[in-house]
Amino acid sequence: MTESGDSKAKGRKRTRANGEGSIFPYRNGWGAYVWVITPSGEKTKKWAYGKSREEVHEKYVRLQHEARQGPVTTKVPTLNARAAYWLKEVVIEPNYAPLAIVTYETYLRLYILPYLGAKRLDKLTVRDVREWTNKLRAACQCCAQGRDARRPVEHWNPKRRQHCCAVGRCCGQRLSEATAQKAVKILRSLLSNAITEEVITKNVATALRLPTLRRRKGKAWSVDEARLFLESARNEVDPLYAVYVLILVLGLRKGEVLGLDWKYVDLDAGELYVGEQLQRVRNRLLRRAVKTDDSEAPLPLPGICLAALKLRKQQQDRDRGEAAERWQETGLVFTSPLGKAMDPTKFNGRFDARVAKAGVRRITVHGTRGTCATLLAALNVHPRVAMRILRHSNVKMTMEVYTDATDEATGEALRRLGGALDSFT
Repeated sequence: MTESGDSKAKGRKRTRANGEGSIFPYRNGWGAYVWVITPSGEKTKKWAYGKSREEVHEKYVRLQHEARQGPVTTKVPTLNARAAYWLKEVVIEPNYAPLAIVTYETYLRLYILPYLGAKRLDKLTVRDVREWTNKLRAACQCCAQGRDARRPVEHWNPKRRQHCCAVGRCCGQRLSEATAQKAVKILRSLLSNAITEEVITKNVATALRLPTLRRRKGKAWSVDEARLFLESARNEVDPLYAVYVLILVLGLRKGEVLGLDWKYVDLDAGELYVGEQLQRVRNRLLRRAVKTDDSEAPLPLPGICLAALKLRKQQQDRDRGEAAERWQETGLVFTSPLGKAMDPTKFNGRFDARVAKAGVRRITVHGTRGTCATLLAALNVHPRVAMRILRHSNVKMTMEVYTDATDEATGEALRRLGGALDSFT
């Protein structure tokens, strides 16, 4: 090297340390790499490319910053690949309930991956997510999912044969806002897990602003309507009479009451535990434990509930005797005449039929929970006992509900209903 060359080399200030990386001309632009440590502990290069040196230099500086902060992922999967991993390794039992797993799979398959699946996670932007949600809200789901094409051309029921997209008439079946927002929340959950596992550094779905959902709150039954409904079931010896009593008076959910096992019922002490729930998942009936603080404490049984459960035990003993060797023992309180579990999806139809027979205002099964507090007041259940049943944190909340008093005649009629069987009173 010449003397002038030596002096230039000595005077040149070094801008990068050993192993830091490099920026260089590459094809029709520029390229750069930085040495990083991957989440698996491997030391390797991470590359960046651009049309100008300034553009690549910015990426190079960001990569250096990431490398100093901690492990850096060098191979970022597409949303399709990450979703497959997430469902296989993360969204599994016992971390998630079976019904939640099926819901995540369904939403990803129908509403998320067809639109965003090919995107690499680090290339996914807030704009991509916003455009996806707009398309999701605007798209006819019958067309998007090819539902009509799978229907037969001929069928006696017009709704079961091809009648819209497949014959050139779009039915305009749009998603509800609640469903669209649930899809966004599932995408957020998936991306949050990718951040936790250091695959990406930013969750673009959290930046999306969602409109406030305004849910229509159904009006619960009055005490008179509930009494008429229960009297109808009791007078016609409806085998589900005790179910109706428990969902109305104790506020039990459908899955909780249909999953009630006799081992959680103490007729002598007048108590029951909410220990299990029954769900239909992938065409199978599953019983799973209810893991909540509420399930740890017994619920006291008002007289009408105790009488209904004793009646139910008599009915089941009679069914067991008639079925003989065909009886399938499940331990459940509410079963078919052969001892099988009752399907929660078919229960709604039986409830609706009983509502029609009783001649009362139609509400959903879940809507009966709102009637619970007024019924307890009508039955003269002590506020402290009602507080346990309603799962209130303090008796003041219970007393606010109890201020809506019921006339004595209606309350007395309801109490008589509970003691209708002389042998149980």
